[in-house]
Amino acid sequence: MLDRVDYTALDRAKNAFIEAGKRTRNFAAQFGFMPGDFGGSANVFALDLKAFAGAEALYMTLLPEGLGTADDARPDDLTSEELVRFWKNIGGKTMSVLTNDAASAGMQTVLISLYLPSATVEAVFSKEFMRGFLDGFVAGCEKVGCVYFSGETPQLKGKIVEGKLDIAGALWGVVPAGARPVDSSELRAGDFIVFVESSGPHENGFTTLRDLATRLPQGYRTKLPGGMEYWEAINQPGHLYTPLVQAVMAAGIQPSNVEPITGHGWQKLMRPKGAFRYVVEEVLPVPEIFTFVEETSGLSKEVMLRTFNYGVGLALYVHSREDAEKVVGIAEGLNLKACVAGKVEAAEAREVVVKPLGVTMKGDGFDLGK
Repeated sequence: MLDRVDYTALDRAKNAFIEAGKRTRNFAAQFGFMPGDFGGSANVFALDLKAFAGAEALYMTLLPEGLGTADDARPDDLTSEELVRFWKNIGGKTMSVLTNDAASAGMQTVLISLYLPSATVEAVFSKEFMRGFLDGFVAGCEKVGCVYFSGETPQLKGKIVEGKLDIAGALWGVVPAGARPVDSSELRAGDFIVFVESSGPHENGFTTLRDLATRLPQGYRTKLPGGMEYWEAINQPGHLYTPLVQAVMAAGIQPSNVEPITGHGWQKLMRPKGAFRYVVEEVLPVPEIFTFVEETSGLSKEVMLRTFNYGVGLALYVHSREDAEKVVGIAEGLNLKACVAGKVEAAEAREVVVKPLGVTMKGDGFDLGK
């Protein structure tokens, strides 16, 4: 008998994703509407351009991103209830990895899609996955204010490892009418840096986290001092920062830069190419998962800051302390801890100086820039 695609399992998954999309169709109603039916080969969205009448430009983005290996960081003996909880967190992480980069440019995500290839759809699209992942993803769409618009779930036998799933997607977003994109062109010495908390590792550092699991006495089941198991502590869904950035801009504050602290850790604070020193004088409380990783792995404070967000999910830069304190208040109004962390100084070369932790990171080995 010839091997073939399992269309029964595949169509069951496709229909579940379509139904999830229908649950999100009104989340971006302020930007437009969905004419006609939902779930065709190509859905249609009508952008309401009335608010942009007279604007110099309509600023847009199209941004692809992948989750990486976070969905592999779990024990093999999760119960059905634990699996649902795990996949719900992964749904939230998927929203985070896709939308937070767009938020850093001042973009409001309007439409979002998924690309989920696998070799064995009957195995990866389990009932726990479909219930947990879709609930987490739809909840993220509601919080961000976007529509899960379309996706693809191909069965790629011989190209994807059996039992594994690659989670990726893309989004389309706009800068709301009356605002302009955020970039680092207006960054200057004297600007203030605001730190906004993370919920844990978010979506980065999982190569290190997965390696550490092999060295722990009970692997992913190892309990942290606070009682949470390691697998769940590293897989808390990432915070979604789109509502925060949009609220800051709606308050009339134009950030001179916004950086999601993802890969490269706190080195991302010096991503602008200008010769600046980023001096951190106050830090946020460090989530237990990072102190646990630091103590059990023996990694230095500097390596931790180069690898993980270490409790800081987002950094916003503004021209005045008054604006910085306003950003802190807006964040706290959205139940996000924040603080005025430090200032930008003129320098001969890029560097980050973290005074409370006694760490200085030079920019000569950091190639990212914008």
